[in-house]
Amino acid sequence: MQIRCEGCGQLVPGYDVINYGSMDQGYKELCGRCFNSEVAKLNELHGFESPAFRPVVLADSGGGLHEFHFRSRLLGDIVSLEALEIRDGSPAGYQFQIIGDPRDDALALLGRLIERMRRSLSIKHLEDGDHGLTIAGHQTVRGRIDWDEKAEGRVPLLVIDGREITWEEFGHILMTFEGFQFKLHLSDRSEEV
Repeated sequence: MQIRCEGCGQLVPGYDVINYGSMDQGYKELCGRCFNSEVAKLNELHGFESPAFRPVVLADSGGGLHEFHFRSRLLGDIVSLEALEIRDGSPAGYQFQIIGDPRDDALALLGRLIERMRRSLSIKHLEDGDHGLTIAGHQTVRGRIDWDEKAEGRVPLLVIDGREITWEEFGHILMTFEGFQFKLHLSDRSEEV
């Protein structure tokens, strides 16, 4: 879905639009570039340029290809660079984020993000077995907690190896480890796990 930015007038993907403003002055839909420009003005970050990167395609450990689109957000004294898979016009599958200083070289930040993405894509956490999905031999699972519309938010949707796994499916996977112990460690999405 394309939305017209109320700042520059360009049509941009809906996932790159931010509702910006206040209750007093009203809100407007801005593209990432216009949003970053507004935040740069407010924080007196003269010369800040919103980076624009072309999509890249990376392979996972099984040879599957994943196309990543990039977006940046200037958030005061930090800049967030995100890599997103897009399905049906919305972020889905693998998603990565790295935080940096707005004065950092954007290409260096992109390089660090791509290296993190490659490391993550090189590890397979779930395998298809004779009895369905199982946890890979290293017995570690990494993923992202997401919103499950079908469950109306009552339980999470997990994204593991770039694929959506329902809470029920994950519970079934875990039952092969009945009697085992586990450790659940939660990290901000900008951290590498």
